[in-house]
Amino acid sequence: MAGKTVCLTGAEGFIGSWIVKTLLDHGYTVRGTVRNLENSKHLLELPGASDRLKLFVAELMEPGCFDNVVEGCDGVFHTASPVLFKDIADPQAEVIDPAVIGTLNVLASCAKAQTKKVVFTSSISAIIFTNKRNSTGGIDESLWSDEDYCRENKMWYFLSKTLAEKAAWNFANEKGLNMVAIQPVTVLGPPLQASPNYGLGICDVMLEFVGTMKTYRDVDKVLVGVKDMARAHIFAYESPHATGRNICCSTPVDFDLGALLTKMYPTHPISAKSDEAILTVPLGHMSTAKLDELGFQYQQPIEEAISDVEASLKEHGWLA
Repeated sequence: MAGKTVCLTGAEGFIGSWIVKTLLDHGYTVRGTVRNLENSKHLLELPGASDRLKLFVAELMEPGCFDNVVEGCDGVFHTASPVLFKDIADPQAEVIDPAVIGTLNVLASCAKAQTKKVVFTSSISAIIFTNKRNSTGGIDESLWSDEDYCRENKMWYFLSKTLAEKAAWNFANEKGLNMVAIQPVTVLGPPLQASPNYGLGICDVMLEFVGTMKTYRDVDKVLVGVKDMARAHIFAYESPHATGRNICCSTPVDFDLGALLTKMYPTHPISAKSDEAILTVPLGHMSTAKLDELGFQYQQPIEEAISDVEASLKEHGWLA
């Protein structure tokens, strides 16, 4: 695929930045859409960026805004979506509409341009908040988070990801778009952008935790390194057999986050898993069979991802 031109929305974010870097490393020419060029300078410093990366300002809520960027691209990676968890005054305007309407605006541009393939960045949060389980009692791509549950508990980000992905599939099926979705679990890794954000996943919390956090939640044990997450997106794009939804998770069923953190930070042991309710039922088994059967291999140990985050945050002065 080297030499192909692709578009990536939300290029300046934590996940978007790493996908841009990985695309450039793989020889792609990239058109990245951002909300603010000033906050996107880190992308222009990536290897290969001077020759094969061009940035465009685009607004998710503006119909037709992505037409010129997508035109002529072999594929499109759609990652742009608001990542907000608190201080939300108007959930519909601040989180839900940009996620849903923004997705439809991007896909409408793809339909006009007859884009060959779209890779949609969804989230495990569009799957796990449900009382249902698959035939083995675990979680797989057949499940959807309960919209009413998310609304009742004011889980606006999780609701936005669920609604946006449903809207994406409805549109793709109606228009005949070739689309594949990646459902990352909590993504860990060092930021490439100039300032930290919640997209760092639980790593910033875990590194603040040192000395205060003594427990962890069941949902915190499903993790993937940011390098593997980015590779999974490109793998799904390049694989002709990748279809539908694909959970991206590198930790095994019996992964013990508390034991790992205690081993890495022995002076601040994590005593036990928390009883804090975040899921309607226990997480159970997380199936990664779809990507596994296609031949995708996870290469980044979670220990490495945690260490990389700690080193990066200290280097930037964000962590003492």
